[in-house]
Amino acid sequence: FLMDWINSKDSIEVKTSGSTGSPKKISYSKQAMVYSAVATGDHFGLKIGDRALHCLSADFIAGKMMLVRAMILGLEIDILPPNGNVLDGKSTLYDFAAMVPLQAENSLNSINQIKSLIIGGAAPSESLLESLKTKKTKSFVTYGMTETLTHIASRSIFSNDSSYHVLPGVTISKDDRSCLNIEVPYIQTEPIVTNDIVELKTANSFFLLGRNDTVINSGGIKIIPEAIERKISSLLSFPYFIGGIPDEKLGQQSVLVVEQKKPIIGIIDLIRESGVLTEYEIPKKIYHLESFEYTDNGKLKRKETLSKLEELPY
Repeated sequence: FLMDWINSKDSIEVKTSGSTGSPKKISYSKQAMVYSAVATGDHFGLKIGDRALHCLSADFIAGKMMLVRAMILGLEIDILPPNGNVLDGKSTLYDFAAMVPLQAENSLNSINQIKSLIIGGAAPSESLLESLKTKKTKSFVTYGMTETLTHIASRSIFSNDSSYHVLPGVTISKDDRSCLNIEVPYIQTEPIVTNDIVELKTANSFFLLGRNDTVINSGGIKIIPEAIERKISSLLSFPYFIGGIPDEKLGQQSVLVVEQKKPIIGIIDLIRESGVLTEYEIPKKIYHLESFEYTDNGKLKRKETLSKLEELPY
């Protein structure tokens, strides 16, 4: 990547993760990546000489942009292998770092070595967020994608406000599907249209509700899987997700899919008794899979995983 960065070309090619479709390559101008790095620096108050931890794969945009931020903002940077426990045996103090949820989870005992931490790539669990709230580290959950050159918004886990606040220069709106549209002039002139269902709080902030392409229509009632997953996150300690499967009467019915080798009895009863879901939100069935389908950088592939249920008896 660094050799590509210093060559004579004005643009650089990056590949998407494939979490919402087939992975594809996109070409972006190096100047756009510079502007993105500056916006991040302004948003998180980074300054020349700050020490950053780079522990993400440089095959994807998040890892590439950490390198760009170091060069453009004048950061000292330590590059570590992008494994699951990046702070193990390390005592260095860092001003800034970016991690995926699994890395943050595995680094909780040492997380205070980081002054400001951004978490992206997947939605962190409520249990992880509660653990991070007990630490000195200023932790933020970010919103973004390859098409926006990583994050364009963030929210502090310590704030009672769960809305995302956009970076400098970013404009947001929503379309007739209630999906987020993003305007980032330094990336492209046309709005970036997403499938993320949002509620706009202000001109510069929004609540993330779920994805339009995962909504379950069950007997005319629209169920947003991500909203249900957030409500039950404190009840389940293993990988899971809510999905929709065909149903003759309802069109679709919602089911809970868990990543466990052996069936776990009583999960639906536990959810019902907790009272966190309304009756129509409670999954109608539960499926156990030995393993989910994931992208190369660890994001859940919902459709591909749901297709494996066809092999199981309903």
